[in-house]
Amino acid sequence: MIVGSDISRYPNTPRPTCRGYLHKRTQSAILKGWRKRWFVLKHNGYLHYYRHKKDEGKCRPLEVTKLEGAEIGVDTSLGKPFVFKCIPQSGNRIFYFCATSNQEMKRWLEAMEKAVHP
Repeated sequence: MIVGSDISRYPNTPRPTCRGYLHKRTQSAILKGWRKRWFVLKHNGYLHYYRHKKDEGKCRPLEVTKLEGAEIGVDTSLGKPFVFKCIPQSGNRIFYFCATSNQEMKRWLEAMEKAVHP
């Protein structure tokens, strides 16, 4: 597997289709709220996320989710702007993401839609 910092050594490796910071809703027993995380959507349709941008290529992702067959869309139920959700086909979890702008949200939704229907 080739990630982030290795890309210059392997110029024929496809770059991720989308990457950037998003806020992810946390609903664990201890923490509730929104956490800023670095997301990388790979060409193979897997969404990786890290605590920080600098962790990409150096650390294992906090989680990897397959987007093929997932349900993706804008979500207005949380009363916050630029929120969208992802329900992976495994269906055991709903991810809520919050972008910094409508343009950023649309960029992620477009990229994720391509991963959902390869």
